[in-house]
Amino acid sequence: MKWNVSFETRCQAVDMGLLDQYHAISFPIYQTATFSRSRLGESSGFDYTRQSNPTRSQLEEIAAGLENAEEAIAFSSGMSAITAVMNLFDPGSHIIADMDLYGGSTRLFNDICKRYGLEFTIADFVNDDISGLIRDNTVAVYAETPTNPMMRVIDIRKLAGIVKESGVKLIIDNTFLSPYLQNPLDLGADIVVHSGTKYLGGHHDTIGGFVMLNDERTAASLRRILTTTGAGMAPFDCFLMLRGIRTLAVRMERAEQNTHALAKYLNESPYVTRVLYPGLTEHEGHEIMKSQARGFGAMISFEVPSREFAETVLNNLELIYFAESLGGTETLMTYPITQTHAELTQEMRERVGITDRLLRLSVGLEGVEDLIAEFDRVFKLGAGL
Repeated sequence: MKWNVSFETRCQAVDMGLLDQYHAISFPIYQTATFSRSRLGESSGFDYTRQSNPTRSQLEEIAAGLENAEEAIAFSSGMSAITAVMNLFDPGSHIIADMDLYGGSTRLFNDICKRYGLEFTIADFVNDDISGLIRDNTVAVYAETPTNPMMRVIDIRKLAGIVKESGVKLIIDNTFLSPYLQNPLDLGADIVVHSGTKYLGGHHDTIGGFVMLNDERTAASLRRILTTTGAGMAPFDCFLMLRGIRTLAVRMERAEQNTHALAKYLNESPYVTRVLYPGLTEHEGHEIMKSQARGFGAMISFEVPSREFAETVLNNLELIYFAESLGGTETLMTYPITQTHAELTQEMRERVGITDRLLRLSVGLEGVEDLIAEFDRVFKLGAGL
């Protein structure tokens, strides 16, 4: 559903004809496994929660509106959403994927999808000629932008133009920017996936995923996959996701403000050897991101002088949490080489640029002066001062 109102208003979902029968402002949790029928051949529209549930349907309607999609399908996790998309394709199908992806996506492709007959070509979407990699059996091109963890920017419009000529589906993981800052469907993508655990949920208290698209036939196939595999988001998780979405716009604004300040600080620090943030004008993807997004997000990756320095930083954090995930109100620091990307081969880590000096930061809503003070302290410890 596409509403002709601001993004902020769409997040609230009030006065949009989406209230329940009692006009509850906070949509109820329909915590039920099944629904009764009044008589044979009649249904309320909901029969069994594995298939559909009113709380999930409410969330899907709102999420679709945020991404300018006709359909949004809510899954139990971001990985279950990506798995469902991969299940659209028959054995023998070929998929081209960018080399810099969340480690869980790479694990899914290598450990599961290949066993069921899908073929993958891994490429550098920033520098390679993707058109030259398309085969007769190529069905999809898969990318994140910005990428995880190297913050590379993929030109979605350019990529869409390449794949459309061959009838190949373009799948974009939009988790890092959320629908508030980027809408890949508007740029030519066919399918958008999200880890709703991150910015959409926004509070590190629930797990969920989304597939969003404008193709009714493909959406019906995905819903059948969801029903068959039991991968739908549970009612209580849907409720938490609905609550998180209400503050998405203000959270993204504040987090991005903090991130700009931290990127500047890190870029000027003598203890940081490289900062990867598209909001910096020297970032190679800065201009592309300006053309396809409304901001630069709240994720930064940066390198420090040595592994020992990185370990000292991680082991002495107090205000910032040393934890996986991202997109919540608290600032988190991750060590990709041992956490999110631990299962990549050494060869692939070297190709992507993931070193033992790389740290990834998900910037939260704390006072930025406190975050800077935290870095001042741990950097001095890392330097032995």
